[in-house]
Amino acid sequence: MTRRIAIGGFLHESHSFAPRPTTYADFVRPAGFPPLTEGNAMLDAVRGRSVPAAGALAVAEAAGAIVVPLAWSLANPAGPVQDEAFERIAALICAALSRALDAGSLDGVYLDLHGAAVAESFPDAEGEILRRVRAIVGDLPLTISLDPHANLTGQMVALADAVVPFRTYPHIDMKDAGAQAMRLLLQRIDRDTPWARAFRQLAFWLPLGSQCTMLQPMSEVMVERAALADRLDVVELAFCFGFPYADFADCGAAIAAYADTQAKADAAADAFAAYVAAREADFVQDLLPASEAVAEAKRLAERASKPVVIADTQDNPGGGGHGDTTGLLAELVRQQATGAVLCLINDAASVAACEAVGEGGTLMLSLGGKSDGLPFDCSARVLKLTDGRFTMTGPMGAGNPGNLGPCALIDIDGVRVMVVSHKVQALDQAILRHVGVEPSECPILVLKSSVHFRADYAPIAERIIVGIAPGPVVADPAILNFRYVRTDVRRRPRTG
Repeated sequence: MTRRIAIGGFLHESHSFAPRPTTYADFVRPAGFPPLTEGNAMLDAVRGRSVPAAGALAVAEAAGAIVVPLAWSLANPAGPVQDEAFERIAALICAALSRALDAGSLDGVYLDLHGAAVAESFPDAEGEILRRVRAIVGDLPLTISLDPHANLTGQMVALADAVVPFRTYPHIDMKDAGAQAMRLLLQRIDRDTPWARAFRQLAFWLPLGSQCTMLQPMSEVMVERAALADRLDVVELAFCFGFPYADFADCGAAIAAYADTQAKADAAADAFAAYVAAREADFVQDLLPASEAVAEAKRLAERASKPVVIADTQDNPGGGGHGDTTGLLAELVRQQATGAVLCLINDAASVAACEAVGEGGTLMLSLGGKSDGLPFDCSARVLKLTDGRFTMTGPMGAGNPGNLGPCALIDIDGVRVMVVSHKVQALDQAILRHVGVEPSECPILVLKSSVHFRADYAPIAERIIVGIAPGPVVADPAILNFRYVRTDVRRRPRTG
């Protein structure tokens, strides 16, 4: 029997304290990902791209299913999603779903969601989308994939027949997660009855940098997750690390287990929650203030054969930062870190000024600082100008189109700086290569990213230093003025 399956998506990571909200236009014109699309154009937009829906689509088509496209959208991390944007996109998904049912019966629904979206009127935005979809389809089989930074809620678990988060951070298995969610949807359709499920929330937050699955302790935690799932015979043991910048009650790490019996689901959820809790003290991060980070990078670079990388973690555009703070830039110049390259400063006005003088020209700039009012005043020489369009080559986004908007490579006292017009995380070496900079030949690289850069840059790095400079993606979210988070959750891991 040919199955008829609807596919849609809504992805956003919302930082309650970020400097600007997320608008409808941000979904229409995202940088580095397909834009908001619906209908058959949606299938062409996601097919083959590094997004979960692409993996789900490939599995559905290989199984001979008739795929019914709904709507799919993504906006880069920023402040909470404005109600106008949320309502318009949710309406597109639900209207398309209603039309699909008018055209014939559906066998199942797959949704590509992030799990950390906060809308102005709906703190659990994904839970609200699932509620609306359930109101339309009733008890039809429904599975979802999630980014592991999801703040998984009881409502999401109750409304989805299975939740499949990525297993990696940096996220190099996005398509794999979508594919697994689709395989589970096909299984759910065939078995004709829901799995039992269990939901557990951890009592402490995991710092963003410590969530990296390439490093301890998270690498061991994820190995144990897989082993427990096999040993305790569960269909899916979902671990969401949490996004600790969303100000609502369910912010934090959580676990969902799906199994043939409630006893199996409960046993797996309890065992894994206990294992992670026992590693709590291991999740403390190693950090250096900006001045010390640059000094250490200079010291190491004197004898290093490969680049020393500094992560400008607190201004990470992938976590809600605007990508324009200048704390690390100021230190590079002050400490005369000649040869260092900073990727990147998001400042369209400065790019336009560079275009006005042209390549080889020199000008005075008030660079960056649009988000915090602290620009870096300097004299700069324009080395190269481009339209900012390229193709990503790294493990996370290989094949995805990159669009930085007009951009400029400039020199400030021997420090080269990539200045762009669109907010993009510095996670792919192709960003620098497209302006003629070979990352492997740079003595010091400063990247506006928290963890994603590691997938492409760790193999070429002598050492990686996490630097602390101004920005909203604070390494210690406990310092933020939260109002709505649960009172029983620790915002800092215990250290022993």
